Amino acid sequence: MSVSLEGKVALVAGATRGAGRGIAVELGAAGATVYVTGRSTRARRSEYDRPETIEDTADLVTEAGGQGIAVPTDHLDPAQVRALVDRIADERGRLDVLVNDIWGGENLFEWEAPVWEHDLDNGLRLLRLAVETHVITSHHALPLLLRHPGGLVVEMTDGTAEYNRDTYRNSFFYDLAKVSVLRMAFALGHELGPRGATAVALTPGWLRSEMMLDHYGVREENWRDALETVPHFAISETPRYVGRAVAALAADPKVSRFNGQSLSSGGLAPEYGFTDLDGSRPDAWRYIVEVQDRGKPADTTGYR
Repeated sequence: MSVSLEGKVALVAGATRGAGRGIAVELGAAGATVYVTGRSTRARRSEYDRPETIEDTADLVTEAGGQGIAVPTDHLDPAQVRALVDRIADERGRLDVLVNDIWGGENLFEWEAPVWEHDLDNGLRLLRLAVETHVITSHHALPLLLRHPGGLVVEMTDGTAEYNRDTYRNSFFYDLAKVSVLRMAFALGHELGPRGATAVALTPGWLRSEMMLDHYGVREENWRDALETVPHFAISETPRYVGRAVAALAADPKVSRFNGQSLSSGGLAPEYGFTDLDGSRPDAWRYIVEVQDRGKPADTTGYR
């Protein structure tokens, strides 16, 4: 797949690592100017206390062929988000793609803990990071995106609307956060569609993010070593896979046909003809429903 986003301007909010970084790099590979935001910089780390930084992401965008611009931003602070959007308006005069990928909740939710046992402060903080940040960013960025027709908003979540409708996502707060983002895309579709823009919700599959690889004690080069203990990890994908999905959507002149819908990297791959870095097309959410959740042995035949 080859797409061109030359002359386009994107904002990937929450691009320090994981899906956000993969999306930013693929937008850059297509020639876009990409503003990347987050709280972890070379000068100061967020509470994650991890080594990835937005400056590193910006460098990767530029190396891929685009122009990466790192802007430290706390998306819970409306003044910082307003200043970010004002800067983009002053420097570029337009915004063509907004990716709301802010999350930051991995260390806050407690798997399987019911709401009355879950730490309340952590749960409410998770909702602020996962939902309120997206609202604040959309509020300030969408007027700039609407200056030119054809803008795209991508709300990043975990799980398709169909899967999350029928499946409890292991925690009251996690479940609520991910379903809320799906509904945001639906609502934004109604508000943006008549004004010439498109909003979608997008989920990767089982993501081989930096944090996930660390969790399993592997690197991207030897990720299959984790299959000895987590066999279904065989369906996993790199962050660049969902990045290619976003690049394809952003370059599609008929992307409005997806307005308000819930999409996945695996579902879009055959639609647009892109693959993951290894040439495969993992369809994680179909696999999770048909194999993993049914208790079948791990077997990705026909799923990647």
